[in-house]
Amino acid sequence: MKYEKMSQSILAAVGGVENITSVTHCATRLRIDVKKLDAVDLDAVKKAQYALGAVVNGGQLQVIIGPNVTEAYNDFLEVAGIDFGAGVVADDEGTIADMAASMKNNGAVGLVERLGNITAQIFMPIVPALIVGGLILAIKNLLVNYCGFSTDSGTAQVLLAIFDAAFTFLPVWIGYQLASILKMQPIMGALLGAIIVSPSISGVEGLDFLGMPIPAIGYGGTVVPIVLGVVFMSAVDRVLQKIIPDVVKLFIKPLLTMFIVVPVTLLALGPVGSMMGYALSDAVTWLMQHVAVIATPIFAAINPYLVMLGLDKAFIAIEVNSLAQLGYAPIIFGFISNLCIGATCLALASTIKGDAARKGMVTSFGITALCGVTEPGFYGALVERPRLLLGTAIGALSGGLIAGIFGLVEYVAGACPGLLSALIFIAPDGGMGNFFLACVVAAVSITVSFIATRVIIAKFEK
Repeated sequence: MKYEKMSQSILAAVGGVENITSVTHCATRLRIDVKKLDAVDLDAVKKAQYALGAVVNGGQLQVIIGPNVTEAYNDFLEVAGIDFGAGVVADDEGTIADMAASMKNNGAVGLVERLGNITAQIFMPIVPALIVGGLILAIKNLLVNYCGFSTDSGTAQVLLAIFDAAFTFLPVWIGYQLASILKMQPIMGALLGAIIVSPSISGVEGLDFLGMPIPAIGYGGTVVPIVLGVVFMSAVDRVLQKIIPDVVKLFIKPLLTMFIVVPVTLLALGPVGSMMGYALSDAVTWLMQHVAVIATPIFAAINPYLVMLGLDKAFIAIEVNSLAQLGYAPIIFGFISNLCIGATCLALASTIKGDAARKGMVTSFGITALCGVTEPGFYGALVERPRLLLGTAIGALSGGLIAGIFGLVEYVAGACPGLLSALIFIAPDGGMGNFFLACVVAAVSITVSFIATRVIIAKFEK
């Protein structure tokens, strides 16, 4: 219970458990949805022990904790008396209306922020599986290509099975998470995901339902089809909840739900979702193939602000679709941005004199950012000194320019991109050219950001 005191402070600052509708977390933030945002004392939250900062995005309170956020999340649930699991506290009809009102009041920005929050809640619990699957594949390829292991060996087959389990069954994980967020029984979303990836359906030719032909689409590793299916399931679930008598609801409602949702998903929503996913990947691919020299450095420079708004999680879906369609993902600006923030923090730490505690803290922020987690450094050291972020941007533009010119890509989705996850750049065939390019981009990004930040400090912060 290291975070017990912090949890007590935050719980009081948000107006108690009666003002909370759900609690989740991502890689670094404790995410709290509340009924009444005006009841939240944001300043008190920021002053809580171990809290590195707090922001409100799309009506959601986000407390920046850092890499130990899972421990803080568990302690908060314990202190608040909330059941472990999905973290859903309230199942009131007003929640969706409150979300809609929040988006309406904040216009397009509110809608984008809310979508970013929902995307984070869907994908962040799944990310560890994606990272493990991708890195295991990289290790398997290294063993086969450079260590003499046969592709038919038991070791290679087991490692490949881990990768397949992480990505082929992605619709199952997404279905479970999204159903939970939409306040349905999570297992129903997982069941729909399992149905569409079933070898009896996924990619099978000649299927029909009541004489209506089912398009032969492979759903393994896809994102959009299961999202559309679960959203439709939520609408069906709410209608059936109102019209089915309680005495038979336990078994009749799930039966009717699946009887309605599965055919609609296979006949319409799945094919449409697949086309949408491919169109999205095609658009990103076109962008990176034709204007990567411009797009990559710009996205790398603004990525810290996408993270601040919670919009960076939306790119995970694009990464997954690109990997499923192309075998690689060209979205590498998060890697460049994280390294630049780390270098800027280290440059700042190198100039701190006479305050060993502060110097050590900022140094740890820099190292953490180099490893892929930037919120501690961004909120704990750089936001209060925005001029230093110019040094971050200069490094990001430099590294992004090289990455754009030579076409740097990644082969694993969802990883916290940093030095510790460098295996994401090793090609599936074991080729190391892309990995060496990533090393060059990393070296340029870190060096330029460090030097630029030192120059800015020397010139403007004497």
